[in-house]
Amino acid sequence: MKFSYDFADINGKVPMIEFLESLSVKERAKIFAYIDKLVELKNSGMQPKENLSKHLDDGIFELRVSFENRISRSFYFHEAEKKIIFTHGFVKKEQRTPKKEIERAITIRKALRGAK
Repeated sequence: MKFSYDFADINGKVPMIEFLESLSVKERAKIFAYIDKLVELKNSGMQPKENLSKHLDDGIFELRVSFENRISRSFYFHEAEKKIIFTHGFVKKEQRTPKKEIERAITIRKALRGAK
């Protein structure tokens, strides 16, 4: 079975889609290209380099995408059966990833798992 991805849907809200809709078409396309790259690497058994994806805390990872004048982070976790679930994203305003964003990803994961 190959890796695939999906977006967390919590009671009809999909925070990752809401984030993507806040971006320009060019930025959105770049994030989807990076998601495809992540899945491709996982399917070929390769670990993505830290400049693409980094483990943050408690099984939460960030997909790192740089645009011309800003940087975005999209959070995800692994679910059973090689499924990558994206929780949400944001545009960074400071060097470090804010703890509240990591906590939000954990909360979304808990809500998603509780819904099953």
